[in-house]
Formats: sequence, C-alpha cells, structure tokens
Amino acid sequence: MPSATHRALTRSRRIALAAALCIAAAGIHAGEQRPLAERLAEAREINKYVPERALPLLLAMEQEGRAAPLPDRIEFLNQLTYGYYAIGKMSEATSVADELLALGHEHKNNVAIAKGLLFKGYIAYSTQELAKSHRFAREAEKLAYTTDNIELQVRATITAGETWAEEGNFPKALERLQAAATLARQHRDPTQIVMALNALIRLYGQMREHDKGFEALEEALAAARQTNSPGRMATLKHSEYGLAVGSGQYQRGLKALLESLAIERSLGAESMAALSLVNLSDCYLKLKDYANVIRYGEEALVSAERLNDIGLGATARLNLGQAYLATGRLAEGKRYIEEGMRAYENLGDKPELQAVLVEYGQALERAGDLGGALKAYHREREISNELFEKRRQRAVLDLQAKYETEKKQRQIELLRTENEVNRLQQRVWWLLAAVFALASVVVGMLYRKVRQANAQLYLKNKELKQQSVRDPLTGLYNRRHFLEFMRNQVPQANREPCGALFLLDVDHFKHINDSHGHAAGDAVLTAMSASLREILRETDMIVRWGGEEFLAFLPSIPHNGLDEVAQRLLSGISAVRIEHGGQTLTVNVSIGFAPFPLTCGDETLPWERAVNIVDMALYLAKAHGRNRAYGVQGFAEPSQVCIADVEQNLERAWRAGQVKLSVVQGEWLEQRASA
Repeated sequence: MPSATHRALTRSRRIALAAALCIAAAGIHAGEQRPLAERLAEAREINKYVPERALPLLLAMEQEGRAAPLPDRIEFLNQLTYGYYAIGKMSEATSVADELLALGHEHKNNVAIAKGLLFKGYIAYSTQELAKSHRFAREAEKLAYTTDNIELQVRATITAGETWAEEGNFPKALERLQAAATLARQHRDPTQIVMALNALIRLYGQMREHDKGFEALEEALAAARQTNSPGRMATLKHSEYGLAVGSGQYQRGLKALLESLAIERSLGAESMAALSLVNLSDCYLKLKDYANVIRYGEEALVSAERLNDIGLGATARLNLGQAYLATGRLAEGKRYIEEGMRAYENLGDKPELQAVLVEYGQALERAGDLGGALKAYHREREISNELFEKRRQRAVLDLQAKYETEKKQRQIELLRTENEVNRLQQRVWWLLAAVFALASVVVGMLYRKVRQANAQLYLKNKELKQQSVRDPLTGLYNRRHFLEFMRNQVPQANREPCGALFLLDVDHFKHINDSHGHAAGDAVLTAMSASLREILRETDMIVRWGGEEFLAFLPSIPHNGLDEVAQRLLSGISAVRIEHGGQTLTVNVSIGFAPFPLTCGDETLPWERAVNIVDMALYLAKAHGRNRAYGVQGFAEPSQVCIADVEQNLERAWRAGQVKLSVVQGEWLEQRASA
C-alpha cells in the first residue's frame, strides 16, 4: 500500500513533522502576568507540535491578543490561524487568515500580509487547489524579502521551494531551498537551520540523491542538538527514515522510527506517535515481518480512531490488509483494504485511491487471486480515466480562453486592416484623378494585400480546427476525433476483417510520476507517441485514448499479421531511451488487440463493443505479468459462443473455448494459445 512516509511528506507544509517540548499548560497559566510576547513564544512551541493543546491556550488570551500592539497582534493572529489549521478547522483558519491580511493592508504591514498569504496557500493546498496555493506562496516570498523578519524570509523561501517541487521543477526547488539554508546559516539560528535543512533533505529524497540527503541530515542533527529540543530531533528522525527507506536501508529506517516514537511518547505528542506507528507498520511490511506489521498497524488504528484522523486510519488499514493477504488470510486482508479505500473515497482523494488500487491489484496477483486483481485494475482504470477527463477539460478551457484571446486579436487586426484599406482606397481615388496608370498599380497592391490577409485567416482557422482534434501534449488524435471518425464507419457483415484495433497502456506509469515527477511522465508520453509514429504506418490512426493509454486503428492489414505488429510494438517501445533530468528512463507496455470489424458468424459487433473486448484483452495482459499482448483471433462456432459472456469475462470465455486468443510476450518469442 502507499507509504505512510509518503503521505506524511505530502502534508509537510501543513503540519511540521516534529515533536514538542513538553510544556505543561499549567506553566503558561502560572505566568499570565509575563509579557504577551513571551507567552506567545511558549504557545508557539506547543502549537507547532501539539496544536490540540495550544489552541485552548490561545483562545484564553484572545481578548488580550486582539487588543495588543501591532507586532504582538500579528503574531497572535498568526498562531491562532495555525492552531485552527493544524487540527483541521479550515473554515476558522480561513477566517483568521483573512483577518490577518486585512490587518496587514490596513497598516501597510508586509509581515502580516506575507504571513496571511502563506496560510491562504496552506489552506488552498489542503483542498488540492495547487495553482492557487503556489500563487499565494510565491507572492508571500516576494513580500517577505521587503521586511527585516529573517524567520519569515526563511519560512516563505522554504514554502516557495516546495511549490516548485510539487510541480516537478526540482532544479528551481533546489535553488530556493538552498537559498533558505544559506540564509539560516548566515544568521546562525539553529532552529531556522533545522527547518531549512529538513525541507532540503525531503527534496533530496524526492530527487533520489540520498547521499546528499544524508550529508544535510548530519548538519541538521548538529543544529538540532544546539536547540536542545527533543521535538526537532524527532523531526529529523522522520527525515532519516524517509532517506533510509528511499535508499533501501530498511534497518536504519526502522531504528530511526523507533527512536522517534520513543521521543514522541515521552512528550505526549499522540498525533505524531500515531504517524510513527503507521510508518513502523509500513517499514515492517517492506521487511516482510508481518507479525510486527499487524502489531503496529493495530496500534496505529487505535490512535487514528482516537484522534479522528481518517487518512491515518485508512493507511493503517491498508497496511494491515497487505499483511493479511501476504499471510494467506485473504478475507481479512480484503476487508481491511476495502475499508481503507472507502475512507479515501469519503475524503475525495482520487489520486491516492488510484495508487491504492494499483498496489491492491499487485498484492492480489501475488496472492493468486487473478479475478480480484482484474477487478482492482478495472476500478483503477475508471479513476484514471476520470482524472484524465478532468485534466482534459481544464486543458480545453485553457485552449478556449487562448482561442478567444487570439480571436479578439484577429478582430483588432482585421479592423486595422479594413481602416488601412479604406484610407488606401481614398488615396487611390485621388490618384486616379491625376494618374490612372499609377492608380492601377496601387489597386493591384491592395488586392494582393487583401488576398494575403484572407490566406492568413484561412491558415489560422485551419490551425484551430487541427487543435480541436489533436491532443495538446503528444500531437496525436484525441478521443473525440476517433469517436466522430468511427460514427462514419459502417461495419459490413460477412466479409473478411481488413483492419485492426490495438490498445496500449504504459506499465507502472504511476511509479514514473511519483519517482521522477509529472514532467518525466509527460516526457514518457511524448516519446511514446513519437515511437508509435515510427513503428506504425502513416495511414494508421494513432489516438491518445486516456491518461497513459493509446489506441491505434490500422485500416488495412492482413489478419495473420496482427501478432507481428504486436511484437514490433512491444520491442520498439521497450527499446526507446528517454533522457529526462539527467536520467535515462525506459518503459514497457501491455497491449490488447483484435481484428476490425470483429465478427461472430453473421453478427458484426459495433465498434464500441469491439473496443471493449480489446480493453479486456489489455487487462488480461496486465493481470498476467505486463510487457505482453493478448490478441483476439476469432470466435468458435456461433452456436457455441455467447457474446455477452465474452464481454463479461474474456478470460473465462477463452478457457471455455468460446474465443481464440494469441499471446505475444515482450523480449521473448511469440507464443500462441487457443482453445
């Protein structure tokens, strides 16, 4: 299941992974006569690590904080926003962040505005509004550098760096986080050094530069010792765990987690201890120590339910489900995993649910439940297509906005052209009165200019029409164009198939996006489209069918040549080397294919049903090991075939002798199988 560490790091901008100095609430109440700034500093330490304890303290001093001088009032509102935000009260956090922004604008105080913008960015991030979140964060960074608040500058620079990492722009993220670390070192503040280096360590983990991450960790540990803060030491133990797991050092990661858990329990930081328990369960899962997976997973589940943390509870259930599947307790394993997936559905976290389904399918494959694995892959594909459609709709809206802008620009240019033509015509009439021959030359020039303008408008309209049928990333035909094309195709019964449909899906594409960023995923899709153009003919229609799915319609090909095409596709794509970010990537694909039109006796299947059967063949390729192709060669005698049964379960129909399939394996000789 997805790593608990991964989920923790994606929430690093919301809740710092550190434990608290155990400051008792009674101690703060006893010092109520001390200056407000001093009490706010103590509340800030608690707020950072145990916000559920800090919020009542902040509310107790609310009247005094709102009436305090401007610097203390800004810090009070800043801490109150964080307190609401950290325990998940987003409505209250938004209200106080808006109040902080209004206060900053009223007094023209950039510290207050920058802090308010940072929290607006954190809140937008929590609702997956990444574009808005990144805009707020980068605006806050610019404002922070107009102030003399070094702590704000460091924090804003760290947040801005993390926004670039979220977009997959690791060089820009590295430049900003290194700038934050340099700034913290210049002012010799060990707390700020730990903050900056911890963010840098996480980035090195994402970039898979683990050696650099461990170097930064040593420096951060030295700085944390200077703060004399067990909480910050626990923070770095979590970061050490992430690096260790990323570099395959599971025993080191396990040791770091156990040390962190001991610190958190001694400080009473229950929410952080719950996170450590989930990570321990995940680490033992990697070590295949299923007894400890169950032990720590159940402890994490109890803590998550006590904290009402649905996401943490979902992760604990997924790890427990993995352990039970691995030990042969399929019913219990499926129950826990289904409960975890329902939690993600309730949270609306479709991308995480998609990742869970991929790994669930793989776990069921290993357990020998191929039917269950196939169902999981089908559910994952539905979510993938849904997410792809949402991204496509956003791209269409962007394209429409661009088209409207260009249309207005063309209208302006056309008006200018018309005005210019009118002026020139007036001059022509004046010139005709003087010299007719010269006027004729001018008229000829005007005529050519109008023709050129019309030709440019024709080319622009042609370009816009082309954009409407092409995928903007790969340049291939889009799904809408294929649907319109197929509506005009009328399959004829009782004739030999003369074409074919091939459906390809990139294996482990989610892993590429997670490991190398979405820019790497786009590079893979672009390289795939170029490779398909080289392998297939110019007369073949290649379509970007879904997120990482491609459909090829071959209008004219011998029936006995389909396996050869499948072999060329498997071999050609696996041979492609994709250079991205200083690394070389390779990919494999799984393929389903069939002749087209697809007939059974005198019945010719509609193209939609033919594509559905090809899609099922693709899922057989996925479920039986990937990097291979399953092709429908034909059907048995019509009296022995029920097309509805074939569409319901292709593998069962194959084994029952209703359908004939061929299997083509990547990097191996072709194998045929028919019943």
